Amino acid sequence: MAEKDIDLKKVKELIEIMEQNGLEELEIKQGDQKIFLRRSQPQSSTGPIVTAVPMMRQEYVAPPTPQGAETAGQTNAGREENLIEIKSPIVGTFYSQPTPDSDPYVDVGSSVEPQTIVCIIEAMKVMNEIKAETSGTVVEVLITNGQAVEYGQVLFKVRPD
Repeated sequence: MAEKDIDLKKVKELIEIMEQNGLEELEIKQGDQKIFLRRSQPQSSTGPIVTAVPMMRQEYVAPPTPQGAETAGQTNAGREENLIEIKSPIVGTFYSQPTPDSDPYVDVGSSVEPQTIVCIIEAMKVMNEIKAETSGTVVEVLITNGQAVEYGQVLFKVRPD
């Protein structure tokens, strides 16, 4: 590529865009021209930097109890002790639905059986279907779609039948 073909002003603009958006690499191809930019990483003697990401929870809200029945707090306290946790068997990315346009496998209030697929966890480009392995009703969904999950992390809470 001849030097007259490279617009240094545009290259400087691209560098600014990379800095503003935290991009590490940028490659642009236009016709037979190609620009590849890579930012250098500062060396750290303390090792990699780890950042905690807050997790979002979807809580189960009990329906109102009829007159003369236990209060909602007493009812939930009794039920909480008997809940079964469906945990992630692997590290990966949680997906609540098979495709972005489809309905979730399960929601709060869904009935599940041992062979019911409750979600997919993607690990190393492999989609792993996770089954309930219990019978009951989903009362709590603890993970949001697209969130990273750890081995043993609780995904759902189920009230057994």
